[in-house]
Amino acid sequence: MNAAFSASGVFKKRKQAEIEAQVAEAANPEPSPKTGLDLVVAWSIIGTFIIFASGVIYTMESILMPVTLAIVIGMVLGLAADRLAKFGVPPALGGLFLAIVFVIGLFFLINALIDPLTSLVGQAPGILERAIERVLPLIQRFDWAKNAIAGTDEKAVTDVAIQNAGAMLGLVASGVTPAFIQTMIFMAALGLFLVGRGHLRKTIILAFATRERRLAAIRIMNATENAVGFYFSTASIIYIVLGLITMAIAFLGGLTVAPLWGLFAFVSSFIPYLGVTIMTVALLCAGMMTHDALLLALAPAAAFFLLHLVMENLITPAILGHRLEINPFLIFLAIIFWTWMWGAVGAMLALPLSLIAMTIFNEVRTQPPERQLPG
Repeated sequence: MNAAFSASGVFKKRKQAEIEAQVAEAANPEPSPKTGLDLVVAWSIIGTFIIFASGVIYTMESILMPVTLAIVIGMVLGLAADRLAKFGVPPALGGLFLAIVFVIGLFFLINALIDPLTSLVGQAPGILERAIERVLPLIQRFDWAKNAIAGTDEKAVTDVAIQNAGAMLGLVASGVTPAFIQTMIFMAALGLFLVGRGHLRKTIILAFATRERRLAAIRIMNATENAVGFYFSTASIIYIVLGLITMAIAFLGGLTVAPLWGLFAFVSSFIPYLGVTIMTVALLCAGMMTHDALLLALAPAAAFFLLHLVMENLITPAILGHRLEINPFLIFLAIIFWTWMWGAVGAMLALPLSLIAMTIFNEVRTQPPERQLPG
């Protein structure tokens, strides 16, 4: 009798366990495996979002470009403001001070470049005419080029080039006003970003509900700022040395306005691949317009190219190491995309934006180690 009651109790417990398991499965159903159609729909949504976002970025260039540039530079200056905080300077005050110093330095730089650039623009038609006179005989040494320009009047080519040079200068002049407005937006965004940087970080962190997500947000923001700051500070020192050596190369090579060449070398070095190409071609053209001897004409461009090659392949990797290593093909695609979007400024922002995206991706992908209880 007792055995019968015992068997009946075991049966009831087993039945109750089965019912509870069925209820749990109904409350938390296992996700069904995704089909090919589900993947197509998901990727279609992602592609549509990318196209829409690209259109918004392209359309709002006049606003997004200076604001993005201000945020990137503000991240670097913000780290410097944090260093000043160790000496008792409030971060907001230190950031505002650094922003003012940066803007004043930028104005002094532009003021120093006005005279040589104005002189260069005034001499542009004559420089272009001399360049064509020097380049055409060299091109005509090749049979295929001689056949391509056969029957072309050299003077007619020169006249057309000079006329187009005037149109190009007018196009550049017409872009001065939008550039001035964007400069004002940039300076205002930079100052406000540095003043409110601490409050903005706090707002972003508190926007997440759980403690784990807040810690992840702090970790991502710190990693992003450190990566961008480390890149700009280290690259700036390297490229300043490159600019000084380029200035010496231009001076020894007999090129006019040697400090301007050094400045262009410094700025263009922040644009991977494209910057060194433009600088090498510019030095080659300047050398050919300055010297009649072919070797002397090629010397400045060849010296700069070899110098940049050594710095980018030996010195820069030795200093930066693998900390900022990004796939060269992805950098190339980023340069093409951002140059198409925002022109020269987009080309300069391509690498920092890629670095920010890579840092965020690595931080999101890498899970923090689980906390172990003591003992």
